Amino acid sequence: MRKAILLTLAVSLAGYCQIKPMAGPVPNRSPLQPSAFHQLPLTSVMPKGWLLEQLRIQARGLSGHLDEFWPDLGPNSGWLGGTGESWERGPYFLDGLVPLAYLTGDAALIAKVKRWMDWTLDHQQPDGWIGPAKNQDWWPNFVMLKALTQFQEATGDARVIPLMEKYYAYQARNLDQRQLKEWAIYRWHDGALSVLWLYNRNGDKSLLELARKLRAQGHDWEAQFASFLFRDKVTRADTNLATHGVNNAMALKAAPVWWLLTGQKQNRDGLYRALQMLDQYHGQPGGIFGADEHYAGRDPSQGTELCAVVESMFSLEVSLAILGDPALGDRLERLAYNALPATLSADLWAHQYDQQANQVLCTLATRRWTSNGPASNIFGLEPNFGCCTSNMHQGWPKLAASLWMATPDGGLAAIAYGPSEVNTLVAGGTAVRIEEQTDYPFRETVSLVVRPARQVKFPLVLRIPAWASGATVSVNGQPVGGVQAGRFLRVEREWRSPDKVDIRFPMAVRTSSWFNNSIAVERGPLVYSLKIGESWHKIRQIGPAADWEVYPITPWNFSLTFDGNTPAKHFEARERPIGAQPFSAEGAPVEIVAKARRLPSWQIVDDSAGPLPVSPLPPPARNLQPEQAITLIPYGSAKLRITAFPYMLPVPASK
Repeated sequence: MRKAILLTLAVSLAGYCQIKPMAGPVPNRSPLQPSAFHQLPLTSVMPKGWLLEQLRIQARGLSGHLDEFWPDLGPNSGWLGGTGESWERGPYFLDGLVPLAYLTGDAALIAKVKRWMDWTLDHQQPDGWIGPAKNQDWWPNFVMLKALTQFQEATGDARVIPLMEKYYAYQARNLDQRQLKEWAIYRWHDGALSVLWLYNRNGDKSLLELARKLRAQGHDWEAQFASFLFRDKVTRADTNLATHGVNNAMALKAAPVWWLLTGQKQNRDGLYRALQMLDQYHGQPGGIFGADEHYAGRDPSQGTELCAVVESMFSLEVSLAILGDPALGDRLERLAYNALPATLSADLWAHQYDQQANQVLCTLATRRWTSNGPASNIFGLEPNFGCCTSNMHQGWPKLAASLWMATPDGGLAAIAYGPSEVNTLVAGGTAVRIEEQTDYPFRETVSLVVRPARQVKFPLVLRIPAWASGATVSVNGQPVGGVQAGRFLRVEREWRSPDKVDIRFPMAVRTSSWFNNSIAVERGPLVYSLKIGESWHKIRQIGPAADWEVYPITPWNFSLTFDGNTPAKHFEARERPIGAQPFSAEGAPVEIVAKARRLPSWQIVDDSAGPLPVSPLPPPARNLQPEQAITLIPYGSAKLRITAFPYMLPVPASK
């Protein structure tokens, strides 16, 4: 009797969660260009270890509870049939909630996802339109369709594809008369992405014409970056949707997506021109570009919006799958393991709208933002504007889902590293499970335990980061040759369970050069920042969430002592235990000890670190501050920080 009850419960639960059987990737159909890698269906890659705990913290924080008290996502949302907010916030929320729910297996979150999805799936208009009737903008539907594709991959829900087919037929009929406007013009590629997702599943070539029409009505991002005019922080008078940071973050995938349809080299190269321009004129040490709403330049006291971080991550995940460039994996990890956690409180109950690489004070104050308001860098529920409140949730889950991809010849590729497990089909249909056991990015080693259902030959492709000089790979204790930093390593053999692949990425401390010849200190994929004592002051309580100011309680104005050539002489890395929240000042798993001197002339200006002195600083003739040891911690662990340091050459010892 007990066995029967348990069996009934298991069947019922499976039906409730709608988890579909294991499925392999879906390759591009002709005439689309073949992608270098195929993204795996959602739930093929599951987070483990510290990464799973990060998602669980997220589920316990704002992401898991926002709809319970924030009116824009409450029961009166237009995306639940109500009369409330009916534009982008419901779809944004779901674009992150769907992968978060299914990657954590959280039954409460899955139930929430199902409630939102059921409304859209069950209330399509007879003509094909989806969502709230009062919304007539194409843009929010771009986001909702992304959420629907993820939901279909995780559950196999049979309603999704027919809904998309009917909707896109409607869009094709009406797009000439109701053309893209405002945000949709600059985000056309997000719409095209779901169109191509559907084409790869049903082969309807009219969808290709729809994708081309979206591109024709959209902004020409490739032309913008080919003749890039925005080489300084833009003034408020010069801001427009082309200078908007989040639009640019989304647009990083525009050229690769368009290349799928054209096959033209100039389109394939478009992403690299965009990255070159953003790095050169707006690059920041945390891996993102300066855009406190609009292009903001390279000064590390300028900010970057959280939405730009998560959208850049998604663009890189999509672009890496299409182009197969390992350098994009390096960029993805730099963003994910630095800029993303840096702008979130340790309990993930609060976030910033704008983060700063040099962030010494988080307060309600007027700063040197391009256009944002005084609340932009406090930690809270809805600082400055609520778009990031609804959109931030996609960062961690989509990273976890993208750690592994499939190769076109039936293999698997590790495109980014983190504790995880991948379950999929290889070599024409053989099930395989690979356990990735690692504390990366805090530690140097990664172990892969390969467990195929039967002995099978397939390629295992491993990204070797460009910074990992001297990396080693072995299979069952036998070294593998041909390991090169900045390349993919292909290991093809007959795999049998449990084969073990051991990887070591030596994490030497190194430096990089930034604004005014300042330096950032790096180790592995992590950037390091000065550990500043933090005092958190609650501004107000909003339901279970709160807004916070953060004040420094230790000095911040240091100049590093550095000779410009030999980091090993000046920096010492010390590993500490990895706790439940490594992205906190007290839980930082690695510290770097550096030598520095106080720089009294470097003071707070406009509630931010003042103008960054040009390096190297000449030692003053007198009043030289004594040299002292300072502690650096990962950028993402430091909510107050100096990251772009001025530096001073070592003072020769007196005779």
